Amino acid sequence: MMNRILFACLFLALSTDSSSLSCRWMDHKFRQHNEETLNLIDTMAKNSTNTTEVEVTVAFPNHLYHQVSKSSAEDKLAFIVQILEEVAALFEEDHSSASWEDSTVRNLLNIVNKQAEELHSCVSSLSKTTKLHMYFKRLSHHILKEMGHSAEAWEVIRKETKAHLMRAEQLASSLHTAQ
Repeated sequence: MMNRILFACLFLALSTDSSSLSCRWMDHKFRQHNEETLNLIDTMAKNSTNTTEVEVTVAFPNHLYHQVSKSSAEDKLAFIVQILEEVAALFEEDHSSASWEDSTVRNLLNIVNKQAEELHSCVSSLSKTTKLHMYFKRLSHHILKEMGHSAEAWEVIRKETKAHLMRAEQLASSLHTAQ
C-alpha cells in the first residue's frame, strides 16, 4: 500500500514537472530562428521596388494578443504555433509580383515551418483560435486577392508579418520569465 502511494506521488511529481512547459527547443532555438526570420523580412523590404503606400483595411488583432498574454504557457505556445502556421500559409500564395528573391521566400518558409513544427511538439493539444484564423483569411482575401497579389499587397503582408513575428517573440519571452 505504501509503495502505491509512493509511486502515485512520484508519478504526480514527474507529470506536474513536465507540464510546466519544458521545451528545450523553445529555450534554445526559438529566438535565434525568429531573428533569422525577421532579418529575412527586412531583406525583403530592401529588395522591394518602390511601391505606393496602401491603407491596411484589416485591423491588427491586438485584442487577441492581449487575451493570450493572460493565458497559460501552453495556450501562449499554441497561439505562437498558429501564428507561424498562418504566416506560412500566406507566403505560400502567389508572390510572383513581389520583387523578392525566391530563395529568400523559400528560406523564410523553411524557418517558419521549422519553428511551427518544433513548437508544435512542445504542445500537448493544439487548440486554434478561430478569430486569429479569420484575421489571416481576411489578409489573404482583402489584401492579397482583392489587390491581385500585387507588390503593394505583398508589402502590406510583409509589414503585418513582421509585426506578428515581433509579438510572437514578446509572447515567447514571457514564457521564459514565467518559469
